[in-house]
Amino acid sequence: MNLVVYAVPFFVLAIVVELAYGWLTQRNTYRLNDSVSSLSLGVLSQARRFVTLGVGGYVYYLFTQYFSLPLMDASHWFTWVLAMVLYDFCYYWLHRMGHERTILWAAHVAHHQSEDYNLTTALRQTSTGFLLGWLFYIPMYLFGIPAEVVVTVGSINLIYQFWVHTEHVPKLGWFEWFFVTPSNHRVHHAQNDCYLDRNYGGLFILWDRLFGTFEEERDDEPVVFGIRGPLKSWSPIKALTHVYVDMAQDSWRTKHWRDKLRVWVARTGWRPADVAAQYPREKNDLSTFERYDPKVPLMVAVYAFFQLVSVILLLTYMQGTELIYSQGVAGWAVLLATTVVTALWLEGAPASSLLKWEVARLGVIALMLLSWFASFSAGLLFWAAVYGALNVWFIARLSRSPASGNAVPAL
Repeated sequence: MNLVVYAVPFFVLAIVVELAYGWLTQRNTYRLNDSVSSLSLGVLSQARRFVTLGVGGYVYYLFTQYFSLPLMDASHWFTWVLAMVLYDFCYYWLHRMGHERTILWAAHVAHHQSEDYNLTTALRQTSTGFLLGWLFYIPMYLFGIPAEVVVTVGSINLIYQFWVHTEHVPKLGWFEWFFVTPSNHRVHHAQNDCYLDRNYGGLFILWDRLFGTFEEERDDEPVVFGIRGPLKSWSPIKALTHVYVDMAQDSWRTKHWRDKLRVWVARTGWRPADVAAQYPREKNDLSTFERYDPKVPLMVAVYAFFQLVSVILLLTYMQGTELIYSQGVAGWAVLLATTVVTALWLEGAPASSLLKWEVARLGVIALMLLSWFASFSAGLLFWAAVYGALNVWFIARLSRSPASGNAVPAL
């Protein structure tokens, strides 16, 4: 059973509580633009099942049928304990290789792009991890652990990781020795040289202590969050694809055939020498580091929050409704288009250049509703009409907004 869906109300409540606590203590760790970006990526990650074909699931089926040990008893406590420990062990190696090999980093990097650290960062998830991530969990099926147990302990592991994405919880004494905590996970999200590529565990920090990848958070070295090659964009497409694009460009540009292939299997950070010399990439100088934070008018901030709520409600509807494949893909496309256009507003793009994209986005949504008119309830069509009307009102206001002024970059 996937328990993540049932944890969503807890996630929302915890985010509200953390935000309120930050305000009350004058230590707010939220910015609207960054939080919208993180939660948009979380929405797209949850929506990817409407477009992916489940290759990993079919491979698991083949292993279970032909290669695994006899299935363990899903009702026995030992099966669950073994599954919980083994899952986190597999996760440790997936997570570690996700930092040490570029092809895997390309899928994982989205989770590290935020230059803030709060509970919305936990929900900033990839949409491309399904491509190779499933390979690391094959040992669970070889051991004969039933698929439903694997899915359940996987969701428990993911839910546990939510609460460690906060700056407000200090070190927790003896607990730090055995389990992942906010302190040792802050280290994992740092771009400081002394913290890079450390603390990979999801539930247990013991793997890092055992395999030499543990680093303690230091009082004399404040964590700087984010990635060394700054994204400088709120676009979910750039967030999910920029490392894949970098690899493809390096592979195309290098003159050496061996390097063209090595790009795809190389350790993170490696580039062909000829390409690195001709096309250097910007890296953050932490001594002068400033977070990406373009200023936008208040109306843009309100609009971005409105669109975030809208895509969350649409995803909730899609998850609770039986959709044919084409409808699922169409819904995913609406989510993607809406989050991309919202990101452009938050980046401060001129309203004149964005209006055509807004008109096109709303036009496509209207055509989809007309195409499947008979399939939708009157209630859904009513709320779609309300959404369209509010969009028209927002667009009319935004088209008259100044380029800057009353800027609200933070919550």
